[in-house]
Amino acid sequence: MIKSFAIAIVSASVLLQSAALAEQAPLRIGLVYCFSGPFALAGAQVDAAINLFMKRHGDVVAGRKVEIVRRDTTGPAPDVARRLAGELVTREKVDILTGIDFTPNAVAIAAVSTEAKIPVFSMNAGSSVFLPKAPYGARFSFSVPQQAVPLASWAASSGIKSVYSLVADYSPGLDGEKAFQTEFKRAGGQIVGSVRVPLNNPDFGSYLQRIKETKPDAVFVFLPSGGGDLPVLFLKAFNEAGLAASGIKIIGTGETDEVSIDALGDAALGMVTASHYSAAHDSELNKAFVRDFEASTGGKQRVSFSAVAAYDTMAAIYKLVEAQGGRLDAEKTAELLKGFKLDSPRGPIEIDGSRDIVQTIYIRRVERRNGRLENIEFSSVPNVPATEAR
Repeated sequence: MIKSFAIAIVSASVLLQSAALAEQAPLRIGLVYCFSGPFALAGAQVDAAINLFMKRHGDVVAGRKVEIVRRDTTGPAPDVARRLAGELVTREKVDILTGIDFTPNAVAIAAVSTEAKIPVFSMNAGSSVFLPKAPYGARFSFSVPQQAVPLASWAASSGIKSVYSLVADYSPGLDGEKAFQTEFKRAGGQIVGSVRVPLNNPDFGSYLQRIKETKPDAVFVFLPSGGGDLPVLFLKAFNEAGLAASGIKIIGTGETDEVSIDALGDAALGMVTASHYSAAHDSELNKAFVRDFEASTGGKQRVSFSAVAAYDTMAAIYKLVEAQGGRLDAEKTAELLKGFKLDSPRGPIEIDGSRDIVQTIYIRRVERRNGRLENIEFSSVPNVPATEAR
């Protein structure tokens, strides 16, 4: 009799908990990213990382069922991004906007976030122009200056005396160009030329001929990676033009990303880049992350910076929702973000008072390890702010 009574109490408790959960509205996360087109591989990384996070941590947080509502930008298309973000807010009633691939899209989505007064978290956009336009925003990716400044310091201290810069002609490229040139000249180096190339179908041949005639020690490059073909096209043209044979080095800010590295092939061996993440990062947290990520994709995807940013963004959303007892108030979230810390597969990260990311930047060299190309870290600079050298 006592046993039956106890079972009845437990059953009633379970029913009450289920009823309370059912009464809670789902936590709807609006995910705006490129899932098709030239950068679809980055979108696949984001999907896989979010799926892995929810597999590990469940699809309920603070009593709310988590739902991911995806929208596809197909690439840099701010008008499309703004429309999709608006639909997510007005029709889908999302609690937060995230994803965000290219800076023009980030600025467009930030406007929707501000008007709707809901949080917006960037998983990728690397320009300085995003956060000033997003009072309820935070960055969980990187900024290009955050990578370019440590790279310039390393280059100057490694015997590279002259550099020609080649960057994509949009906001992150301009940020990277300014940051690298400022720091390299401050460290005693010489910028012997610079060029900005269009995002779509640049003719690298004409630019590379000019560089070859200038004979710099190295070329500093910023080209959007994460699955696009610009780094591959550039390296191919660089070799065909004879620049590698003439001893000119390439240094960059992530062009050897794991999504692109196999397509780059052995021509990438020895390339030095600065980035906030390498799949070869030597920590137990990262080893487990890489193992589980690759297993979850059936070995069809390698982990890149796009994946780790998506994973960390989900971790932050869960923690912030828990801290607010199931809510995601825009102003409260913006305050809680200041000083927010997280142990990430990339290493420790922190969100500063401007809601921008502070993290370690690694100097890496492409090497072949265990039968595949890897970005092997050989130097690091801890606690680099994203606002560096703007």
